Amino acid sequence: MNRKTMYLKIILSSLIRRRSRMMVALLAVAIGATVFLGMGSVYYDIPRQMGREFRSYGANMILAPSGTDAAMRLEDARRAERLVAEAKLVGATPFRYETMYYNMQGLTVVGTDMVAVRKTSPYWRIQGDWPVEADQILLGTDIAENARLYAGTSITLECIPAGGKKFKKEFKVSGIVRSGGPEDSFVLMPLKTLESLMGKPSMVSVVEMSIAASSEELALLAERIQAEVPGVSPRPVKRIMNSEAAVLAKLQVLVYLVTVIVLFLTMICVGTTMMTVVMERRKEIGLKKAIGAENKSVIGEFLGEGMVLAAIGGLLGVGTGYFFAQAVSISVFGRGVSPPLFLVAFTLVASLVVTVLASLLPAARATDVEPSLVLRGE
Repeated sequence: MNRKTMYLKIILSSLIRRRSRMMVALLAVAIGATVFLGMGSVYYDIPRQMGREFRSYGANMILAPSGTDAAMRLEDARRAERLVAEAKLVGATPFRYETMYYNMQGLTVVGTDMVAVRKTSPYWRIQGDWPVEADQILLGTDIAENARLYAGTSITLECIPAGGKKFKKEFKVSGIVRSGGPEDSFVLMPLKTLESLMGKPSMVSVVEMSIAASSEELALLAERIQAEVPGVSPRPVKRIMNSEAAVLAKLQVLVYLVTVIVLFLTMICVGTTMMTVVMERRKEIGLKKAIGAENKSVIGEFLGEGMVLAAIGGLLGVGTGYFFAQAVSISVFGRGVSPPLFLVAFTLVASLVVTVLASLLPAARATDVEPSLVLRGE
């Protein structure tokens, strides 16, 4: 039997003899690894997850006409849209603003894509139904209350196309929109309908884009759009960007602190257990030193036990940490998370480092054992 085999046998034998006490340290390492992998996965995935969550608060980039133009070509907006990675683009909605009249009062009429707007403005609340026909519209809640209109009624608007003659058009109110924003005072209709009434097809006033990206990524994207699409002026919504950055930073700090505290508690638990083991094995250590064992062999034995605990506990923690990460991510964000492979390797390394550091002091105390005193029973 060579020295390595003998060394491993001694370590395993020592762990098995004190399995009830070592089980406490093993569970501490496993719990530490579980929390490290789980919270690390959430920490790593928070920007992506929260980026999607924040999209429920509206668009975070506006595409406006460049210069003094009042409108831009829809094709230019589509070119800018194609510069965004498909995986990051939540939605892009064109808007065209015109003025029409009801009972001689001017109203802001907005033409938009009724399907796309549900992605960029999911916070809109519709009482009734979304328009599906060309003659159906949405009324802002302020207009509906003032005119005493509701879903299912009709409204006649006066249209004045550019260079054309005024005419009237009857629309059916399919629903009432409430957003808490300017939409409450708008009349919204399908973009194609507005184009057919007012002319100038394929021209829009703005395009709202909802992008799952950090503030730095949005800034770089705005620079790229500015350079490659001359007819479009990108404008990141700084209020939303700053709010996202602040919330993400606080969440990541919270996850970081929880992970550090759990690892520190793991280190204390392992260190306390190993210190107790040293006190129980004082006679054994004294006998080994009496027959010629050196301090480095005693230290090596305790560190070896710690490394075995770290390996087993780390592997257990990786397995349970995956399910812990899934549970946290689903309960908080409603989506699963896949821990990256480098984080799994880092978890095993962290388990090893924490356990070895926790074993250093007990191992050093083991070298202080005096064989003569111990063997005399003192």
